[in-house]
Amino acid sequence: MSPQKIGVTEVAFRDAHQSLFATRLAMEDMVDVCEEMDQAGFWSVECWGGATYDACIRFLNEDPWERLRTFRKLLPNSRLQMLLRGQNLLGYRHYEDTVVDKFVEKSAENGMDVFRVFDALNDPRNLEHAMKAVKNVGKHAQGTICYTVSPLHDVEGYIKQAGRLLDMGADSIALKDMAALLKPQPAYDIIRGIKETYGEDTQINVHCHSTTGVTMVTLMKAIEAGADVVDTAISSMSLGPGHNPTESLVEMLEGTNYETDLDMDKLIAIRDHFKKVRPKYKEFESKTLVDTNIFLSQIPGGMLSNMESQLTAQGAGDRIDEVMEEVPRVRKDAGFPPLVTPSSQIVGTQAVFNVLMGRYKVLTAEFADLMLGYYGECIGERNPELIKQAEEQTKKEPITCRPADLLEPEWDQLTAAAEELDGFNGTDEDVLTNALFPSVAPGFFKTRHEGPKNVGKTEEQMKKEAEAASGAANAVREPISYRVTVGGRSETVKVEPA
Repeated sequence: MSPQKIGVTEVAFRDAHQSLFATRLAMEDMVDVCEEMDQAGFWSVECWGGATYDACIRFLNEDPWERLRTFRKLLPNSRLQMLLRGQNLLGYRHYEDTVVDKFVEKSAENGMDVFRVFDALNDPRNLEHAMKAVKNVGKHAQGTICYTVSPLHDVEGYIKQAGRLLDMGADSIALKDMAALLKPQPAYDIIRGIKETYGEDTQINVHCHSTTGVTMVTLMKAIEAGADVVDTAISSMSLGPGHNPTESLVEMLEGTNYETDLDMDKLIAIRDHFKKVRPKYKEFESKTLVDTNIFLSQIPGGMLSNMESQLTAQGAGDRIDEVMEEVPRVRKDAGFPPLVTPSSQIVGTQAVFNVLMGRYKVLTAEFADLMLGYYGECIGERNPELIKQAEEQTKKEPITCRPADLLEPEWDQLTAAAEELDGFNGTDEDVLTNALFPSVAPGFFKTRHEGPKNVGKTEEQMKKEAEAASGAANAVREPISYRVTVGGRSETVKVEPA
């Protein structure tokens, strides 16, 4: 009997650098390895969506649509895959349905093939329209279950959720474990349950991070349960808050009834490329290697680095452990949402506020909206006292409908707003960029003509900076003269800096 083929989604171009060094990887550090990536034999190459769109215009002065077009040109034989936040698209609020349609249409037109559609709260109402939009343009709609653990989440619930996604027309189901919480046995039980309930031909893709140290075993059990495709990152872009190594998966399956059919020579070339590139982004690297505290806090890698930077900016970097203890309490008060963008940022920032200012002395606007239902429904009941506090603070009523149902058609208004901006190029893509990030896009449009900026630093650049810093330090070491008067007598005293 020939081994069963296991597909692999390579995430080095998107989630790997988002998790390891804050989404700062420049396009110029990816183009030279696209040929090998295209020929390695991956089921798909994840290269867009998530935080990459934001990072492109916020930090890299790069047009995200041009990035997508470049990948399409350089990866002609590959399925390109993106992460789409349902009704949030790639922004941080809900968008009206015609905007969702336009975004999906333009993404497909510019080269996207597989849309992994998720909602931070696992609210199916926030997924349905985006899934329909993907189907309407003839692309692969991957319905996503965000895996989390709470007293209310169980295997049966996840199996039922898969059924709802299949009813929406999902071409495949993604089990998304953004915080490395998915242990081997639950993975087996959920995947086996989906296959047995809805048919063995139901395609299941499994996405795990590596932060807790258990998920390589999880991938093996998932495959044994019937998973068809798994996500990994090339070894030089793996582990820590990132993902399990691609080459390790290939080796793990040797001698079993499963194989990937990936070209190891191409994988080694990809590995060596990123081995040279990664040190350039050292200043953005997460310090986390393995963190089993996540089983308690459930904080995904990207959320952890975000909270660290928030605390450091407030001069309270030493209080991260207090925040880690606060996050589960805030999550319970909010009805046990999974912690993934944007719910992870909302819960995490509120936890930071609670630690720095006192518990719920101040509600962030986003947390107040979460408590009032403006992001959708959570699996659990929300703290009624906080709902009342959110009402008083925002002067808004709680809602139970799909949040996007409250939105008026906004495409014409968004187009008019973009047309007022310097540097607007007249395309629907630019309208969408401004719609998604209205506080960042105007600045990007003005500087776009300057071309992309690489924020990574070569060894030579780092050496020059170190020399400059050393020179500045040495300059300060000159003796400092003071005029001192003791008992009516003045003397000049020279003091060497410590």
